[in-house]
Amino acid sequence: MASPFCPNCCRLIWICVLLGALWKIRAEQIRYSVPEELEKGSLVGNIAKDLGLEPRELAKRGVRIVSRGRTQLFALNPRSGSLVTAGRIDREELCDRSPKCVVNLEILLEDKVKIFGVEVEIIDINDNAPDFGAEQREIKVAESENPGTRFPLPEAFDPDIGINSLQGYQLSSNVHFSLDVQSGADGIKYPELVLEHALDREEEAVHHLILTAFDGGDPVYSGTARILVTLVDTNDNAPVFTQPEYHISVWENVTVGSRLLTVRATDPDEGANGEVTYSFRKVRDKISQLFQLNSLTGDITILGGLDYEDSGFYDIDVEAHDGPGLRARSKVLVTILDVNDNAPEVTVTSLTSSIQETSSPGTVIALFNVHDSDSGENGLVTCSILDSLPFTLEKTYGNYYQLSTHRALDREEVAEYNITVTATDHGTPPLSTETYISLNVADVNDNPPAFPHASYMAYIPENNPRGASIFSVTAHDPDSNQNSRVTYSLAEDTLQGSPLSTYVSINKDTGVLYALQSFDYEQVRDLQLLVTASDSGDPPLSTNVSLSIFVLDQNDNAPEILYPALPTDGSTGVELAPRSAEPGYLVTKVVAVDRDSGQNAWLSYRLLKASEPGLFAVGLHTGEVRTARALLDRDAIKQSLVVAVQDHGQPPLSATVTLTVAVADSIPDVLTDLGSLKPSVDPDDSGLTLYLVVAVAAVSCVFLAFVIVLLALRLRHWHLSRLLQASGSGLAGVPASQFVGVDGVRAFLQTYSHEVSLTADSRGSHVIFPQPNYADTLISQESCGKSEPLLISQDLLETKGEFSLNQDLLCEDASWVPSTNHGDAGVPFASDTILKQAPPNTDWRFSQAQRPGTSGSQNGDETGTWPNNQFDTEMLQAMILASASEAADGSSTLGGGAGTMGLSARYGPQFTLQHVPDYRQNVYIPGSNATLTNAAGKRDGKAPAGGNGNKKKSGKKEKK
Repeated sequence: MASPFCPNCCRLIWICVLLGALWKIRAEQIRYSVPEELEKGSLVGNIAKDLGLEPRELAKRGVRIVSRGRTQLFALNPRSGSLVTAGRIDREELCDRSPKCVVNLEILLEDKVKIFGVEVEIIDINDNAPDFGAEQREIKVAESENPGTRFPLPEAFDPDIGINSLQGYQLSSNVHFSLDVQSGADGIKYPELVLEHALDREEEAVHHLILTAFDGGDPVYSGTARILVTLVDTNDNAPVFTQPEYHISVWENVTVGSRLLTVRATDPDEGANGEVTYSFRKVRDKISQLFQLNSLTGDITILGGLDYEDSGFYDIDVEAHDGPGLRARSKVLVTILDVNDNAPEVTVTSLTSSIQETSSPGTVIALFNVHDSDSGENGLVTCSILDSLPFTLEKTYGNYYQLSTHRALDREEVAEYNITVTATDHGTPPLSTETYISLNVADVNDNPPAFPHASYMAYIPENNPRGASIFSVTAHDPDSNQNSRVTYSLAEDTLQGSPLSTYVSINKDTGVLYALQSFDYEQVRDLQLLVTASDSGDPPLSTNVSLSIFVLDQNDNAPEILYPALPTDGSTGVELAPRSAEPGYLVTKVVAVDRDSGQNAWLSYRLLKASEPGLFAVGLHTGEVRTARALLDRDAIKQSLVVAVQDHGQPPLSATVTLTVAVADSIPDVLTDLGSLKPSVDPDDSGLTLYLVVAVAAVSCVFLAFVIVLLALRLRHWHLSRLLQASGSGLAGVPASQFVGVDGVRAFLQTYSHEVSLTADSRGSHVIFPQPNYADTLISQESCGKSEPLLISQDLLETKGEFSLNQDLLCEDASWVPSTNHGDAGVPFASDTILKQAPPNTDWRFSQAQRPGTSGSQNGDETGTWPNNQFDTEMLQAMILASASEAADGSSTLGGGAGTMGLSARYGPQFTLQHVPDYRQNVYIPGSNATLTNAAGKRDGKAPAGGNGNKKKSGKKEKK
């Protein structure tokens, strides 16, 4: 039993598979049929059931009918889920005489973006009666006609089809005539009147007949026409067409008025019986609107524009009749040739205007339909988009296309797409239509902030102020809106046991880094930071970048001398040099270090002072103390050396150390000699001090002489002014001079200013001699305050033009104390004036290490060194006395020009301080610790660099 059952099972399985495949194919196409002339809202079919949906799901799932711009014949009833008529449907108007009338529509299931085709067949009903077109027709019949002669009768037209169309004709009863119906090759019935018996015009000239046409519908409709048969004289020949059918093809774009063709019929009769006229038979509105027939010539011309899309074929019935009324029939078959005159039409049925950039490939963006009214190749349409776009076009159902993504989108590359869909037909030339679809790509936070560089380096000098801006970092996020707003922060870390947040901070909005404390290169040389840039997306994305901040060294540390170190027990370290030492013998080595780095830590050594000049030399870069010549017996046993160590920073800092070198061949000799030595004053030092005292005394004498001369001149001017009072002179000018000291040696000089006030109307004057002011430096011209202008009488100026007033001499810091007034004039005499000298400034006092000697900050090659012999010392004294003599002579302002020390007047204008070493830095006053400084340096705010390393940060005291 198993063997016969298995073949049957296999057959059943194959049948089921086949039926399933056929059902799947048919599932996309739904067919209904409905009779015409139904009322609006009539049921066509249950579309919800056929789609497998519930009626209430139609609206929810976006089920709708998609039309292509034509009149909608059907509608969806959302409550019942049925397809109903949208209005009255006339099959004859819709499909004319087509055997089958089918209306196609598409149903869109929007949530699935799916199209279902619906085919509705319109079933014909008998709603039209046959119509003859004319109620009456006259037929002229020659009375000589023989029985059996046939006469064509008018044909009725019924637009219905099938059984509802025209089925036959009936003729009213008549003795002479009968009806015969002929069927043509096209199935059309042609009624003919058949003469049964001979006619006699004299017996009956006109025969009235009724021709009835009927259809086969239920109920039966019919139409009638009156036939008037008029008997005429004999006309035994009817017109005959040259062709039974005329065939012609014409392009649809033929111009209106063009001649289509000419039909011709001939009649052998003569006279009126042979005159042929032409006319259309069964004229319909479309034919009469498109074609015109010349009744005399038979020319058929184009009356209206042809359109292949409306109708591609026309069947025209032509009739020729002669004068008596004999007729002949012919057909003109016109074929319309299609021209590619219609561009494709694109109808967008579903569209998405925005899509996220993270959407997966294959996401449907739009669904649209394309249609071309042309036929054949002209109606074939191809859709395309640019290949460079990340989208693809796919043909789904019929002429429907869907536009979907081909790959993942990136808003940062393209934020908006303007997609051009081009529909092109295959005609010649091809026509195309462009449809534009705009698509916005919605941003997703998929890009972290990015820094332009992988790492950054910044530099900041040490000793920076707190809150100083160090560096600025900027990150860019290609996202938009909140996803692109970047904030900055620093990663937590520690430096030397302290959080980094105590050293630097960052502005979270601008990315600017600020120093929270002043950096010290010797403690912190660099900081390694990790800057984090985060966006404001959800979730936020961030990026880190490394930032290296390097602290730049400043010259804020003076050199530190490591050897020889200062003894802690109060003793003095002694270096040994044998008397037999040759030149270049290494006595000792000064070792110093500088906590700064780079150029600031480059050290140079020089011999600042020696008890025996020329005996020892110090290596510039090594600090090695070597003998410069052979030691002689006359050389003292104990030699004192002051070595200065200077760095190369700006400004340079220095430190000094005092070395004691014992000249002996052995240590016992050294001890014996050192014990016998008594402290004594260095003869060089005492000699130098003597020279300075002599120079100061000389300058003081010159200055005293100058004051006496000045007082004498003042008395003389006062006497002359008394003489001029009688002539009404108002004012007398009193000249004043300022004793400008030698540039850089202003400590020896005084500044005098005179304030003179004279009145013309009171015949008296008031003169004030301010008290002299002793300063460590002379006041420059710029430091003088505003001077009151003196009103001087014109007569006095004319008489005594030699007198002049110098308002630059009136300075605020000079004051005189008047003692007594003489007479009414109230002018004090110079002899009555008490000069009070201020005590010396404490800034003049030198430390023991600085007396006498050069400043450690001065370079001997550039600014000169203290004279090492008597000749140089005497030259200095000579120049100082020369400048003082010039001041006493009044030939110059005791300067002769800036920087000349008054030497240009004596030795010529070419002789300036550029030719003489600058000894101003080396001059000191006994009992004072002030150093004579350059006035220009004071005006510029530059303090001379000290050679003892006494900078505020170094904290180093001078070495004794």
